[in-house]
Amino acid sequence: DTPGHEAFTAMRARGAKITDIAIIVVAADDAVMPQTKEAISHAQAAGVPMIFAVNKIDKEGANPQKIYEQLSQMNILVEAWGGKFQNQELSAKQGLNVDVLLEKVLLEAEVLDLKANPDREASGSIIEASLDKGRGYVATILVQNGTLRQGDLIVSGQHYGRVKAMFNERNQRIEEAPPSTPVVILGLNGAPQAGEKFKVFEDEAEAKEIATKRAQIMREQGLRARKHITLDEIGRRLALGNFKELNIIIKGDVDGSVEALSDSLQKLSTEEVAIRVVHKGVGQISESDVLLATASDAIIIGFNVRPSMQANKLAETEGVEIKLYSIIYTAIDEIKSAMEGMLEPKYQEKITANVEVREVYKFDKATVAGCFVLEGKISRNSKIRIIRDGIVEYPKGEGQAAELGSLKRFKDDVKEVASNMECGLTIKNYNDIKVGDIVEAFEDEEVKRTL
Repeated sequence: DTPGHEAFTAMRARGAKITDIAIIVVAADDAVMPQTKEAISHAQAAGVPMIFAVNKIDKEGANPQKIYEQLSQMNILVEAWGGKFQNQELSAKQGLNVDVLLEKVLLEAEVLDLKANPDREASGSIIEASLDKGRGYVATILVQNGTLRQGDLIVSGQHYGRVKAMFNERNQRIEEAPPSTPVVILGLNGAPQAGEKFKVFEDEAEAKEIATKRAQIMREQGLRARKHITLDEIGRRLALGNFKELNIIIKGDVDGSVEALSDSLQKLSTEEVAIRVVHKGVGQISESDVLLATASDAIIIGFNVRPSMQANKLAETEGVEIKLYSIIYTAIDEIKSAMEGMLEPKYQEKITANVEVREVYKFDKATVAGCFVLEGKISRNSKIRIIRDGIVEYPKGEGQAAELGSLKRFKDDVKEVASNMECGLTIKNYNDIKVGDIVEAFEDEEVKRTL
């Protein structure tokens, strides 16, 4: 169960991968929702067997058959409709048929022949990891094979450590965790990535060597990826000329949230403005984060974390912006707004006046047009064009504009002339004006760009 927002897609996909059997719960009085479809897709992609639990059958308007029909449209036929997927109608609130659902789960497990060896060294997956001020790095893990014991030496990704303490789902301290047991462990030297595998090692030197080697490989891959992007993009950026980049450092309370936020922000990148996550990690915003932000001209985003006092002071001194959030949607929306502010402004033409030429007076050096303002207001500094029989006569060419040489009311120079008034005007560098021409006045109005 995760928030329905697409930012948590990776979290749902990881959940499906470490699952033996998925129970897909659908409300009988509702429909198969988008996140339910996504959960089904993740289970199918991970090859996880599914049991469909149709809940809330006690509610008015409950219609399980409608749910089965919607599932059939996704090529999923439940047993009630002659298919292979087990289904059970129930009411979790009243406890109705919950025992029958559990029997079906056990039956599915029996058919799948799910087995694990509790007498071997433990291995499994990291569900979540975070940094706790009092306890250090905390990892929620699932033991998938073997038995994990307090004091065991484990390696996960580029991190390793001895299990100092273990807690079950009720936060009770335990000494060992057999297969299929989720536990919280303390003792790792860092926060492994959610979805990473872990394994128990006997030799500490070997464990340290493996973790160090992995860390080195990850650093090299990161550098290569950064260089590759830079070189790959140079030509395109030069061609665009107006390409901009928004550098971001992300710190969060747990790895899953950091990953969800990072993925969502990188999806906002466009041809003109790109998001580059310079660094992401778990834990408090530190001075080193601020120094990195200074060097890379980045903003720091904290998700459910705060900066240390020293980091705050340094950020003020260096002029580094630290944005703190507790809701992922707010963070995404604000960064999107910031990116829209970085886009090159777009201008839209707005017609300010239509002026009809009714008389033409020829003088030595200029042609004066006696005009009537049909609508709007023409100003001395208005951009103009001459329209003859519905076609632009002057100036030719897209985006071109002519200027007024003078604007008069009777014999007086004026700044503007309003609708339904007469005026006299001359046009700079143009004397071929004719009776019946329309002088169109316009201005370029800035339009806010959106992604």
